[in-house]
Amino acid sequence: MKKDFSKLTVRAEGVVCEKAAELFLDEIELRTGCRPETEGDAETEIRFVLSDAVPKDAYEIGLDEKALKFAASGLRGLIYAYSLFLRKSVFDGSRITLCTDISGKYRPAKAVRGHQCGYRSTPNTYDAWDVSDYRRFYLDIMAFGANMCEHIPQWTDSNRSPLMRYSSLEMAEKASAVAYEPDLDVSCWIPNSDDEIDDEELALERRKKIFSLLPRLDRVFIPGGDPGSMDGDAFVERSIKISRLLKSIKPEASLWVSAQAPHSKPDWGERFFDGINKLPDEIDGLIMGPNHVFPLEKMRRETPSKYPVCFYPDITHCLRCEYPVHFDRDDWHFAFAAAFGRESVCPRPKEFSLLHKLTEPYVIGSVSYSEGVHDDVNKAVWSALDFDGNADLREIVEDYARLFMWQGDHKILAEAIFGLEMSWESDPALAPQTDSVLTLLEDQLERHPSLGDNWRFLLLLFRARCDKIVKERRLFESELTASAKKAIYRDEPETALRILNTPFDEGYIRLRRSVEPLAEKLFGLIGIQLDVEHYHTDNWERGATLDTIDRPVTDRAWLLKRFDIASKLPEEERKAYLRRVFGRNKTENGEAYFSVAENGLAEAGERQEGEFYMNVFADRPENDGRCPTCLFKRYDHYSFVCRLGGFADEDHKLRVTFAKTGRQTDGFYVRANGRLIHKGAFYGGERDEQFEKEMLPDDLITAVYDLPADVFDNGCLRLEWGEEKYGSEFCEFKIYKANDKEAESVK
Repeated sequence: MKKDFSKLTVRAEGVVCEKAAELFLDEIELRTGCRPETEGDAETEIRFVLSDAVPKDAYEIGLDEKALKFAASGLRGLIYAYSLFLRKSVFDGSRITLCTDISGKYRPAKAVRGHQCGYRSTPNTYDAWDVSDYRRFYLDIMAFGANMCEHIPQWTDSNRSPLMRYSSLEMAEKASAVAYEPDLDVSCWIPNSDDEIDDEELALERRKKIFSLLPRLDRVFIPGGDPGSMDGDAFVERSIKISRLLKSIKPEASLWVSAQAPHSKPDWGERFFDGINKLPDEIDGLIMGPNHVFPLEKMRRETPSKYPVCFYPDITHCLRCEYPVHFDRDDWHFAFAAAFGRESVCPRPKEFSLLHKLTEPYVIGSVSYSEGVHDDVNKAVWSALDFDGNADLREIVEDYARLFMWQGDHKILAEAIFGLEMSWESDPALAPQTDSVLTLLEDQLERHPSLGDNWRFLLLLFRARCDKIVKERRLFESELTASAKKAIYRDEPETALRILNTPFDEGYIRLRRSVEPLAEKLFGLIGIQLDVEHYHTDNWERGATLDTIDRPVTDRAWLLKRFDIASKLPEEERKAYLRRVFGRNKTENGEAYFSVAENGLAEAGERQEGEFYMNVFADRPENDGRCPTCLFKRYDHYSFVCRLGGFADEDHKLRVTFAKTGRQTDGFYVRANGRLIHKGAFYGGERDEQFEKEMLPDDLITAVYDLPADVFDNGCLRLEWGEEKYGSEFCEFKIYKANDKEAESVK
């Protein structure tokens, strides 16, 4: 069904309907350049009506031959109704075509549906915004069914961004007031700072100022940790007092707390739930967020049924976070991790659709954790699913393209969004989607030049070009390192060095330069800060892709630094050293090598228990050639287990590369096929000091353990190590024959 709404009249009676009609007319004018009439006859018309029969946040649409009727109990529902029309319509100049029958009754599945948008120095976008940007943001998130925005008012601007036009409190006041216009609920995320732990009077005084200042405030969210370091029971007591203060000023507001445990408080969860189980009326609900005490399903079981649970999903970060890229397996390729870091442009519709499906049975809704517009696609997907958990994912993404990038072909743009997510599935050198997605987007820009002023399109194009940069560099440098290795084994170190120093060609240089003007334009259009020097992002970790895109994605930089070391050695020693460097991870038959970064946990042969943390070093500034790619990731958990096979029936040694730790324990263990190899302090075994000196950065250490022949079972080995209180971090291990002369020479 397609229906032409090009010649359109809008009808509305009463203040609320007239406001909805005004907002709708603004959207039509933005897309067509023309403002529809509100009087006179027309071929088609849209009517806005209020109806007490429609529940809050719900809406109904009626469609006949001539007219669409949007009905709701208030302004919010009417905005949802006209937004569905916009999502399902194609705009071609002044022509408006509704592509499908949208008549029906629409009821939200979740009560809470929102996104965080804190005005502070940390985000890579929001600190550059003015009040008008927040107004636009509110309408955009409401287009997919959001009913709440979340601000982060701060009583001090000690870390004020140079981009901030206002203080944090000034913007919180202004943005709260603007939320009245579209009838959007306002939440505030207000943690307990360290200087308030023993000064309750100060804590309440600060919050009284915030609660009194904000014109609209519907909810306050207090995180238990991250940041915050109060004991669990003290946190509950403080929250009760804050709630009483809040409701004395804003009687209809609710107070929510999260079970996010400070790392320094091992008994935090027990003490927190002791307080919650007293069923204080002042607490209205619990929130599931990062650094949680329990997994979500267990938290719902442990939480008294009196309290609803709301989700605080991290849809904004790619690594060192709760839901990293490929959160179900955490195997994002180290080259992408190096180049894009923690907050890059990251459309992940399939992943977050999966996460939503896994979590939605336990919660009444969500307010996402967000640090900027780099996660814009994820916001739309999450809101759409919170409104209708059965919505078709491809339709959501096509709606996103139709609504926000109406100048182009919505099907092609949706395909590009899915393609960007698929490009991150594998080694960038093996990702065919990288080229096809970039071609799709460049072609759209050529066919529809006005997309060049659309920040959402430019974000996709920026990501696609960056994907291509990583792919081309990885292909080029991998070929260089392979050729250099052959030269080393021919005893031609000078040839190897010359190969490694081969410069990039002009095509790559042009490609690399092409993202710079995109970053500049994006900063001007939406305020996203893609580097520290030019655009003032808070630091390299906060979406500064231009600062991370050139990080090493192969061993080329590391190998070149080894040549610097080799140049100070006598010739024969130099050649032997370089052979060891290039053969660093080499194994013979009946041996094994495993790197968390290069092999991935799937190759461990057994699923790890519990929730581990992947400490990624690939994107850090210290990734400047100080370590090879095999050390780019560190698995951090209480235990690690793997299964291996194919070992010869003879004595072996196990060498593990761990992160140094100053912690004291007598509970670190290593087992091989159930046999206890070590039990005691970190890490036991023997140090391989020559390997450490030649092959490791200063913060890593080795431990070498004996694996006698009789520990193997038909050539198979189940390795396990761990520590129950602190856990351990490791990067790699090698199992080699005890009489392996080459392995011994590395030692």
